[in-house]
Amino acid sequence: MTTLFSKIKEVTELAAISGHEAPVRAYLREKLTLHVDEVVTDGLGGIFGIKHSEAADAPRVLVASHMDEVGFMVSEIKPDGTFRVVEIGGWNPMVVSSQRFKLLTRDGREIPVISGSVPPHLTRGKGGPTMPAITDIVFDGGFADKVEAESFGIRPGDTIVPDSAAILTANEKNIISKAWDNRYGVLMVSELAEALSGQKLGNELYLGSNVQEEVGLRGAHTSTTKFDPEVFLAVDCSPAGDVYGGQGKIGDGTLIRFYDPGHLLLPGMKDSF
Repeated sequence: MTTLFSKIKEVTELAAISGHEAPVRAYLREKLTLHVDEVVTDGLGGIFGIKHSEAADAPRVLVASHMDEVGFMVSEIKPDGTFRVVEIGGWNPMVVSSQRFKLLTRDGREIPVISGSVPPHLTRGKGGPTMPAITDIVFDGGFADKVEAESFGIRPGDTIVPDSAAILTANEKNIISKAWDNRYGVLMVSELAEALSGQKLGNELYLGSNVQEEVGLRGAHTSTTKFDPEVFLAVDCSPAGDVYGGQGKIGDGTLIRFYDPGHLLLPGMKDSF
C-alpha cells in the first residue's frame, strides 16, 4: 500500500479545476514521456502519449481519463473582504458550507479560506436551516476589507479548491482524499503507459487525459475529433453504489457503464465485455 498510497497522494493533491489543468498536465507529461513514442496536446489542453504500430491499417484506440476536478471561481470581492463564487462543475450545496479551501491566485499564491454557514440557533423562528445556493455561500479569508484582500493578489476569476490531504483509513485498506474524480483515471493511464513500455502493439494507441470534463465533456469532443479513434475507452471513477443497495463495490474490480444520462453503450461493445 505504501507505494500506491504515495502515488495516489501525489496526484490527488494537485489543484486543477476545469480550465486550469496545467499542474496535472505537467504531471502526465513527466509520467508518459519515457514510455511512448511521442507526446502531443490537443487544442483545448488535453495531453496524450502515442504508441505507434507497425501493423498495416492498425486500428486506432484512445484510452483517456480527465484531468480536471470540481471547484469554484471567485465572482466578486465584497467591500468587507469576503468572496462570492460560482461553481465549476457539479456541487451539492450540503457539502460546501463550513469547510476549508485554498484560493489560488494567478501569481501563484495559495490563500487559506473557509466557507461560511448560518448557525442553526440563528434560524429558529425563521423556518429552520435552509439549503443555500452556491452563489450565496460566503467564502472568507479573514481579510479586513476588499482593499486588503486585493493586496494579496486576489482577483475575480481566481480559483478555489478543497484543502484536503490524502490519508489512509485506520485499517490501511482504503484512502480518503479529494479529487478521486478523476485523478484515479489519471493514475491508471500513467500506470498503463508504464506497463506497455517497450511493447509492440497491433493498434495505434493514444493514451492520456482530457480537460474540462466536469463542465460538459468538452475535452473529449476535442480529442476524439483530433484522433478519430475506432474505440474510445473513458477511464473514470464511479460511486460505490452498494452503500445504498446499488451496483459497484470498492474492491470488486472494474465497472463497465452500459447506461449514463448522456450515453448508451453500443450493443456490440456491451457484448464484448
